[in-house]
Amino acid sequence: MSGHSKWATTKHKKAAIDAKRGKLFARLIKNIEVAARTGGGDPDGNPTLFDAIQKARKNSVPLDNIERARKRGGGEEAGGADWQTIMYEGYGPNGVAVLIECLTDNRNRAATEVRTAMTRNGGSMADPGSVSYMFSRKGVVIVPKAGTTEDDVMMSVLEAGAEEVNDLGEAFEVVSEAGDLIPVRKALQEAGIDYESAESSFLPSVSVQLEAEGAKKIFKLIDALEDCDDVQNVFANFDVSDEVMAEVG
Repeated sequence: MSGHSKWATTKHKKAAIDAKRGKLFARLIKNIEVAARTGGGDPDGNPTLFDAIQKARKNSVPLDNIERARKRGGGEEAGGADWQTIMYEGYGPNGVAVLIECLTDNRNRAATEVRTAMTRNGGSMADPGSVSYMFSRKGVVIVPKAGTTEDDVMMSVLEAGAEEVNDLGEAFEVVSEAGDLIPVRKALQEAGIDYESAESSFLPSVSVQLEAEGAKKIFKLIDALEDCDDVQNVFANFDVSDEVMAEVG
């Protein structure tokens, strides 16, 4: 987990910018549709759907869009796509390990887009399993700082299975085993603590420290990957210092 929170901070800020650009909307809608298809269209009986809707609402996705996606996924309305989750593995500049999670209805298109983005930005594809062992699936809950303290968050989630609470600057990140994600999220709710998102994620066990030039290259690669329509998430095992972040801007 060493160095993870710096990159988490950067991702958190970047997500806010992406949300303003509307880039996140399509991904959030896909998540709702898939969650409803997998576990049913009732958010009260489907925690994954509940959290997918929560994240979409927090990112200002219109309620009509959310409801239509829920109905498509749950079979109440026609028109849902046959989304498949595919994980690609690769290496970015400076040997940074990269996991690319896609949600697509066209495997060939997704593979082509990802490969093109990687090769054009100093990356290379890797065989399945050659990168993923460096990451662990974890539950991650993002809690806005407004009106709460790190101690408040820590006390409310410890008994629910939380492993650590990281300070991301504008928010706290609560990390747990993936199987403890729902209990941790519920513990926050019961304590009256608002949360921004709750989802499973891949966190690196070892990080590569980057200087400014390397950081610029990996950010460029991640931007290119996230511009692909089929890419839902990009996970990478690099770390950058505050000084490097300031230099990169």
